[in-house]
Amino acid sequence: MSESRDNPRPPSAPLPDFCSLPVLFALLVVGALTVTLMWLAPGNDGDLRDYSIAVLFTSWLSILLTVALCKLRPWMQRLPWLLPYAAVWLLLVGTVGISAGLLGWIDHNLGAGLSPVSRYRFVRDCVLATGLLGAGLLRYFYVVAQWQARVAAAAQAQVAALQARIRPHFLFNSMNAVAALIRVDPDAAERTVENLAELFRAALGSDQSALGTLGEEWALVDRYLEIEALRLGDRLRVQRDIDVPAEMPLPRLLLQPLVENAIRHGVQPLRAGGTIRLGGRRVRGGVEVVVDNPVAETPAMPGNGHGLRNVRERVRFHFGERASVDAQVREGRFVVTVFLPETVHARTDRR
Repeated sequence: MSESRDNPRPPSAPLPDFCSLPVLFALLVVGALTVTLMWLAPGNDGDLRDYSIAVLFTSWLSILLTVALCKLRPWMQRLPWLLPYAAVWLLLVGTVGISAGLLGWIDHNLGAGLSPVSRYRFVRDCVLATGLLGAGLLRYFYVVAQWQARVAAAAQAQVAALQARIRPHFLFNSMNAVAALIRVDPDAAERTVENLAELFRAALGSDQSALGTLGEEWALVDRYLEIEALRLGDRLRVQRDIDVPAEMPLPRLLLQPLVENAIRHGVQPLRAGGTIRLGGRRVRGGVEVVVDNPVAETPAMPGNGHGLRNVRERVRFHFGERASVDAQVREGRFVVTVFLPETVHARTDRR
């Protein structure tokens, strides 16, 4: 037992997503380029028929290897250290060697003349070419994976810094609201404290990398709006048109900064107040959430953009480049549209 503590199992090198189209495209391109270079090499007779057959063979192998790697990736990823890449390399070489041997055997029995006369040389050349190209391609995938890990770590640090700068502003405003209500309406102050407890639990949770759900986030937004409604009274009006999957994973307190900005810069500066519109709907490929507010001619105080920038960084970190946060002024209202792809699994752990 002490030996296992002194020599912990080395972490597994992350493998690329072999089920994705970019990996299949890379294998197809590498195979086609290899065949083309061999066809153009000096000493080759330049037979177009042989070239077409070779491209067809490498394309079929690329599809076969992609399917095999996609199915076996979970098992290979459990291997320690760099053994996942060694397993992938052995699978590439073994699959190509067996396929080349079967093709040569079938071709020689049928007499079609699709492969070279020497089956041994054909299999040997295929295995050597696959071994060299596979090693280079896997080295590229490994470097890209390491680069992505460094980028993700930097993004997480940046998001944490942005979040740390936003929390004091939100918490101080909330406590001021409670202080103003204690003497005026003790019952409302008690409800506000309960709402703040839930908001604090989300804002100050010990595991900030963990995700909540979209339904939980809307519940937190409702608690925050109840706090602000006690402070602003009839000046704050809210319209809701929400039809989204409540179980969808979502970082905690992602939408609350958008609602806070809508109140602070849209409703609060207006003497008559204004209406905040909260929308959510399913769209092709994901979910779209909209928060919009009236645009005040003279804002109470200039914003520094921390809230919106924080939301953009967190969305990009958790959901990737397909997600987006768009902010623009339309018809006298400031509209923020957040697109969250359903097909992308949010990142839950970067430790």
